[in-house]
Amino acid sequence: MDLELLVNILDLAGTFAFALVGARIAADKGLDYGGIAFIAAIASLSGGTFRNLLLGERPPWVLHTWLFAGVVIAVLITLAIQRTSPVGRLVLTLDTIGLAVCSVSGAQFALTHGAPFLAAVFLGLIGAVTGGLLRDVLCQVEPVLLHRETIGTSCLAGSLVYVTGDYFELNSGFVALSAGFVVIIVRELSIRFDWHLPKVGAR
Repeated sequence: MDLELLVNILDLAGTFAFALVGARIAADKGLDYGGIAFIAAIASLSGGTFRNLLLGERPPWVLHTWLFAGVVIAVLITLAIQRTSPVGRLVLTLDTIGLAVCSVSGAQFALTHGAPFLAAVFLGLIGAVTGGLLRDVLCQVEPVLLHRETIGTSCLAGSLVYVTGDYFELNSGFVALSAGFVVIIVRELSIRFDWHLPKVGAR
């Protein structure tokens, strides 16, 4: 498969995953159809937008309008199901895959646009977690990023693996898969074993 086509498929998959989680959370909070669609779009598109703006580039949804397809499909699925229960394990898994895709693609995009080592690592992190953070704030939910499941840690680890592999000029496909695998493993283990970063004053 052509590398560019693969990247586009992964971007669409990541957009859909984030949009579906955003739509489900918005539905659970009782938002109307417009609110659900808005939160889905914010959750799935704002991370790449912020990353690109920091690099002086146009947002990805301006360059690739087909990304909206992932948002539309996620919203339609949410409206068709008509469920307001909290997100389930399947949706969390899709969200984890989205984090892996966006951490890798964000770091890769930063490197191809001249970002130095540390900046590329953090831009990968920013691209992956910004949407979820804004989603939770707008839905008046305590941001998952800030208190559980080591989301930021897993994305930072994946971005670091990708940028390090690129620095040593390792095979790009192998590096991308390895970095994505790190994100998935760290988050899945944190969910499975209830891992959290230490908190001030915690016993």
